[in-house]
Amino acid sequence: MGILSKKDAALIKDPLFDNNPITIQVLGICSALAITAELKASIVMALSVLFVLGVGNVVISLMRNIIPSKIRIIVQLIVVASLVIIVDLVLKAFAYELSKTLSVFVGLIITNCIIMGRFEAFALGNGPWKSFLDGVGNALGYGVILVIVGFFRELLGSGTLLGFKVLGDPIEKTGLYAIGYENNGFMLLSPMALIVVGIIIWVQRSKNKTLIEEA
Repeated sequence: MGILSKKDAALIKDPLFDNNPITIQVLGICSALAITAELKASIVMALSVLFVLGVGNVVISLMRNIIPSKIRIIVQLIVVASLVIIVDLVLKAFAYELSKTLSVFVGLIITNCIIMGRFEAFALGNGPWKSFLDGVGNALGYGVILVIVGFFRELLGSGTLLGFKVLGDPIEKTGLYAIGYENNGFMLLSPMALIVVGIIIWVQRSKNKTLIEEA
């Protein structure tokens, strides 16, 4: 028997594949469009949401029996806002330039539908351990899509990955640029992020007939 039971493992695996918060539930699309022009920003946003959702789910679960139902949304907002402030301060202290790149989008984690949705739909009705796994699973599902989109947008739009030139130098015409390759500037625009997400959804649904039938 493994560390996780079958049901516990499903809390992590389902959001990665059959119930992904972006491609299936269509939540958290704004950040997928806005900050995925660079892979580094995509990774940092994914890690930020992982921290906020994982810890936040546990906190809400621990408080679920003492939170008055009439103010539960306010309490949830206070919890997520506190965690986002921690993330923002850490980024400003250790990755200031990246913090400026992400700008207001770190603050917008507070209103991310995925986070508030998991607080309301899961953490309020389950124990801390299951809530933690649910938070990690949904954050990973969200993060995987951001990283995939960021990978292709930066690679095809700038010819780099994490800031490193992987296709050659476009100025000195080395690598692929030596044979006439040009960066696709459209990949750096937000509409292309939506198209990439659409392609991911198409691939996912084409491999899982159940998703097509449910749709």
